[in-house]
This record gives sequence, C-alpha cells and structure tokens, in this order.
Amino acid sequence: MTLLSAKNLTGGYGNTKIIFNCSIKVDKGQIAVVVGPNGAGKSTAMKAIFGLINLFDGSIYFKGEDITSMPPEKRVICGMAMVPQVKNIFPSLTVQENLEIGAYLRNDDYTDSLNEIFDLFPILKQKRKQIAGELSGGQRQQLALGRAIITQPKLLLLDEPTAGVSPKVMDDLFKQIIEIRDKGIGIIIVEQNARKALEVADIGYVLVNGRNKYTGSGNDLLNNPEVRIAFLGG
Repeated sequence: MTLLSAKNLTGGYGNTKIIFNCSIKVDKGQIAVVVGPNGAGKSTAMKAIFGLINLFDGSIYFKGEDITSMPPEKRVICGMAMVPQVKNIFPSLTVQENLEIGAYLRNDDYTDSLNEIFDLFPILKQKRKQIAGELSGGQRQQLALGRAIITQPKLLLLDEPTAGVSPKVMDDLFKQIIEIRDKGIGIIIVEQNARKALEVADIGYVLVNGRNKYTGSGNDLLNNPEVRIAFLGG
C-alpha cells in the first residue's frame, strides 16, 4: 500500500530552487532512504514533504489524499511526524515531560504508548526524570524518536538521525528504526552515512544536485558499481 507519493517536486527557499522534479515514494511498513553528497537537496526534499518550504511544482499524496498545499500542523494531525537533525528536544524539560508534550494532540490514555517507547528505548525509562539537556547525543536522538512515535504517526520523517553519534550508537539506532518499521510505520530517512542507511533500506533514492540520480532497493544500490564508486568509496 502506497503511504506517501511525492512526485516531481521542484522547490526551495524564497525564489531559489534546490530540488528539481524530485520524486520519493514510501509504502506502509517500509524504510525509504535518501542519500547523496552534501548540498544534494536531501533535507530540502524532506522539508518539502512536510510542507516546510516553497513548492513551485509537483504533488504530494498521503494516504491517497492530496496534501500538496496542506500546512505542516495539519500534516501532523493526518499522521505525519518529523524529527529534525537539531533542536529536536526540549532540553530544559525532563525526559518524561518531553514525551508527554509529544502526546499533546491525543485525547486518550497514552500510558501503553509510553511503555512501548520505554521498551524500545530502555535508557529513557531509566532517565525519565532527568533533564533532557543532560542526555548524551545518542540518548537525545532516542528521545526525539520517542516523542515522534507517541503521536502515533503513519509516516516518520528522520533527518540525519545518526549525526554525531558513535558507531555503536549508530548501530543501535538503526536497529530501533527497523523495530519501528516493523510496527507498520512508513519511514523516510535522510542520512549522510549512505552505506549504513542503504543496508536497512527497502528502497533508496540517490539525489545529486537536487535531482533523482539513482533509485532502487537498498541492496541494488549497494551493489551498483556507479553508486559504489561515486558515493560509497568504491
């Protein structure tokens, strides 16, 4: 089932175009990864999907509905959640308060959801009363993920989720992202570590100069000689 289909997106900031005829699709319970060199337009494409930049052309359908002109706050209500690379937690609040803020749109008892997050990220349960600003970089990313998950999204957008973390923490985060995917949530990841990201990708998109250069399964792209030489170090 196609969850999100973004077709031929051309957009950017002000009158400056950053992405050109860019297309990204993700199905329910699927991980789509967007990789490419610095300045390729990866984060811009994600912001376009979430409604944060100007679109000059293209269309975005989510759960079969045209949301091209829908503001970001309504996309959240429809079932989208985005975790930006930076400033993705409230550092002066406790871990639990951060998660509770994530549940502000819910009118039901979210205790079960909170417990599921603590099962997925045990360190957050251990540190639930700790000020979030005191967490390590990897723990902050887990908290940001947890706060997004508690909104019960159908689609999760992750911008550089492993930026600045150790290889061990990176491995753990990708394992947890796979667990989230296995719950039936569609996930789009923008990631600098192309090799690691493509290893977990159901489908991958390589952007170059704001345009789709290569598209295929994660495994196909990992074994594509041109992709390997240009983006994976050979």
